[in-house]
Amino acid sequence: MGRKFFGTDGIRGRTNAGVMTAATAMKVGQAAGTYFQRGDHRHRVVIGKDTRLSGYMLENAMTAGFTSVGMDVVLLGPLPTPAVAMLTREMRADVGVMISASHNPFEDNGIKLFGPDGFKLSDEDELAIEALLEEELGLAPAGEVGRARRIEDARGRYIHAVKASLPHNLRLDGLRIVVDCANGAAYTVAPSALWELGAEVIAIGVEPNGKNINLGVGSTHLDAIKAKVREVRADIGIALDGDADRLIVVDEKGQTVDGDQIMALIGSQMAARGSLTGGGVVATVMSNLGLERFLKSKGLDLVRTAVGDRHVLEKMREGGYNVGGEQSGHMILTDHATTGDGTIAALQVLAALVSSGKPASQTLHLFDPVPQLLKNVRFAGGKPLEADSVKDAIAQAEARLAGRGRLVIRPSGTEPVIRVMAEADDAEEVAEVVDAICDAVRKAAA
Repeated sequence: MGRKFFGTDGIRGRTNAGVMTAATAMKVGQAAGTYFQRGDHRHRVVIGKDTRLSGYMLENAMTAGFTSVGMDVVLLGPLPTPAVAMLTREMRADVGVMISASHNPFEDNGIKLFGPDGFKLSDEDELAIEALLEEELGLAPAGEVGRARRIEDARGRYIHAVKASLPHNLRLDGLRIVVDCANGAAYTVAPSALWELGAEVIAIGVEPNGKNINLGVGSTHLDAIKAKVREVRADIGIALDGDADRLIVVDEKGQTVDGDQIMALIGSQMAARGSLTGGGVVATVMSNLGLERFLKSKGLDLVRTAVGDRHVLEKMREGGYNVGGEQSGHMILTDHATTGDGTIAALQVLAALVSSGKPASQTLHLFDPVPQLLKNVRFAGGKPLEADSVKDAIAQAEARLAGRGRLVIRPSGTEPVIRVMAEADDAEEVAEVVDAICDAVRKAAA
């Protein structure tokens, strides 16, 4: 069955266009509410959102949908995605909803669903809800329509859970930290958690107005936090994205510490403490070869998956791993959360910084990345990767890099683009390999 609504991470699109309308949101509420009504108990859904202007519209529409099929609604207000996942489980809800388009601009929005265990839905669950979206669903009798209420302590509950991920005796006194919340969902909770742990906090990206989420700030726009770290002579910078499931770090010199370095740090430190499970770390095909070599030097494996934090989590659960993530900053630490959590990952980084007693530039840069180049080739139609000329170019590149590097070619899941990535120790060779494949793709697509 084809997917009309759900993509690689829930439902996402431009507000009031395509699938991201109030009418669709209400229908999703009805379908998910119908699907998750199992048993005779009073059913409950928790709904959180980020700071986008359209969040009000979609929140109200989904509330109407869920209550119309007899499910009670608990409104959490602006909260990170991992907070919604946590509260879904903690409040014994039957389903959780996060209204967010993550790092996208404010014009976009999305709907992510969590099951009662706090994990994102399986493919089977999403397909079942897709099927219900095409049906005329039965509504609850007048006396069984759901109720809606807003709780005021959701932020406090999440802050407590985040702090509980650290040892009780660990404090952040003496650390000057810049935290960039991308004018998004963590604009109150992340600075508060760091302050409560004793840090001196300089917060930016904490003035959401509905239209400035991810606008020049956050983990995908690092110029602002780099400038602020240097300006205030901070010890470290913590950059989150719009829904705070992604983390990028900036050291005291203004240098970027990406997800690969963060996984190297957390994974190796947990291994040294004997708390790393699975014998390694799970990452995607895009993680740098330098990470793989570093982990190997520590006797640890790097298990690769397709791109997407969902694939990472599936492999983690399948193999019993408790550390995984993406180069882009999604950090999944299943000892503490059921989905990516930028704030919890940041606290693990800060704990390592406190323990080392060294500057962030020395503590967090554990390996030199291998030269890596990614280029995108846009095409109008067809299947250029199936052309013999492209297959030949790929085969030649693989033979050239055999034993010394990696090649990843994949179509984008969201746009007509072929992504070509190569990495090896020789940057010039990497560029030649990528350009040769890109040229072959362009000619095949012409």
